Amino acid sequence: MKILYISQEITPFLPESEMSTINRMLPQKIAELGHEIRVFMPRYGVINERRHQLHEVIRLSGMNLVINDGDHPLIIKVASIQQARMQVYFIDNEEFFKRKSVINDTKGKFMDDNDERALFFGKGCLETVKKLGWKPDIIHLSGFMTSLVPMLMKQIYADAPHFENAKVIYSVYDHGSNEKLSNELVAKLEYDDVDKKAVTCLETPTIDSMHEIAIQYCDGIIRGTKELPKNLEKMIDDSGLPVMDFVEEVLDSQKEYEKFYESISSDVMVS
Repeated sequence: MKILYISQEITPFLPESEMSTINRMLPQKIAELGHEIRVFMPRYGVINERRHQLHEVIRLSGMNLVINDGDHPLIIKVASIQQARMQVYFIDNEEFFKRKSVINDTKGKFMDDNDERALFFGKGCLETVKKLGWKPDIIHLSGFMTSLVPMLMKQIYADAPHFENAKVIYSVYDHGSNEKLSNELVAKLEYDDVDKKAVTCLETPTIDSMHEIAIQYCDGIIRGTKELPKNLEKMIDDSGLPVMDFVEEVLDSQKEYEKFYESISSDVMVS
């Protein structure tokens, strides 16, 4: 299988966390099973480019993405995790990702433009995959910064041959708080010709409603956190989608992930 990993956090580029550790080890272990992978994350300003030897991929950069009626240059960088023989692609933009922070600013405040950052990141990943000429069978998403990708695929990229057979899996993590995003998110999506009726859960956008839009459009769910809040558990239960439970040790569970990927993509692989 060809598996695309899009994650909000990956170590060693960011400090170790439940999400960053899983998304560092899982792609490596899946690749060792013989599958073809690509890995994407945002190029946050806190990432030390010199230490991690990031460099721009000129042939993939140079495109402008329209976000809320504004043109924003898309810069693609790449770095290698040598011990894993794994490359990570970084979605970069001076306005959205230069600041020395991740999701909260240096004072700990949830950033006002996280909605636009998530939209730019999602569109940037999909556009870059198209430029790579690569057709994933599975797209595995982690973190609310990736949560718009399933909807974008169905609403904006529905005719893109690169994604016509791709199945989307969303790992749900407990963010720890239900922060509010810009009330203009739906209007910004409408500018991209997204049907307002298709994103009603984002009319009052929060972290939880970002999880909800991802679940609404994905094909399978993984519990990324052992104990999720009751409202997120209800979203998962109500979805009727295939669910993989939380796994304690990724190092010993790559076969479980592989089996789940295969079950989600079985109709694609047979055809």
